[in-house]
Amino acid sequence: MTGELQATVAGRIPGAAALGLLAPPSVPLVPAVDLADPAWVTRAVRGGRTVERRVTATVWWYSVSTVLLTPALAGLVTGVPLSARLSDLAVAFRPDGLPVAAVSSGAGGDLGAELRETLTAVVPAVAAVGRMRERPLWAIATDSIANQLLALGRALGNVPAATAHAAPLAAAIGAPLPVPRYVDVAGARFTQRASCCLMVELPGGSLCTSCPHRLPAEREALLEQAARWF
Repeated sequence: MTGELQATVAGRIPGAAALGLLAPPSVPLVPAVDLADPAWVTRAVRGGRTVERRVTATVWWYSVSTVLLTPALAGLVTGVPLSARLSDLAVAFRPDGLPVAAVSSGAGGDLGAELRETLTAVVPAVAAVGRMRERPLWAIATDSIANQLLALGRALGNVPAATAHAAPLAAAIGAPLPVPRYVDVAGARFTQRASCCLMVELPGGSLCTSCPHRLPAEREALLEQAARWF
């Protein structure tokens, strides 16, 4: 996959590599269509025997969805549409299984329809591997969309413009995708999470700062501390 159009998009975004828009040359690309294959996902999802499959599959999808959706979202905020179709995407995985970038090889069209097609292909495969319901994985996809639009907005210096795309895009994708939400704390914007990534259930894991399982007052206090960085 060449990704010339994505290179144009990446050139407009400061810190594009850290956002997963530039695949490291040494990391092989995996065709994204493999993500819809339960057999391939089973081999890709990693975890020890003491960790439930539901947990390892959810944590894996949390990482993968963030990377997989970024090219199309970057195209949306820069006005250079990139395809979100699985057949046009490839994902770079490090040897330890961590996804670090995704590359789109085509121009985008109807972004809502393309993302819906992609998610309805991949989410059932991950759910099958995790022996779990699909709804929590759709919620994670919502948070990935919200998080990456927020990150892109910060990189471009216009958070309101980037995050304004979240709700209309979710509506275009349609149910069962929840509507992405944000909360402003101490002058900074954060994703109001719809999902739990379940990292807390990994050995040595802990609740994320914005985890919906935290008490509201505790979460707001932590976000106030995090706001100092923005």
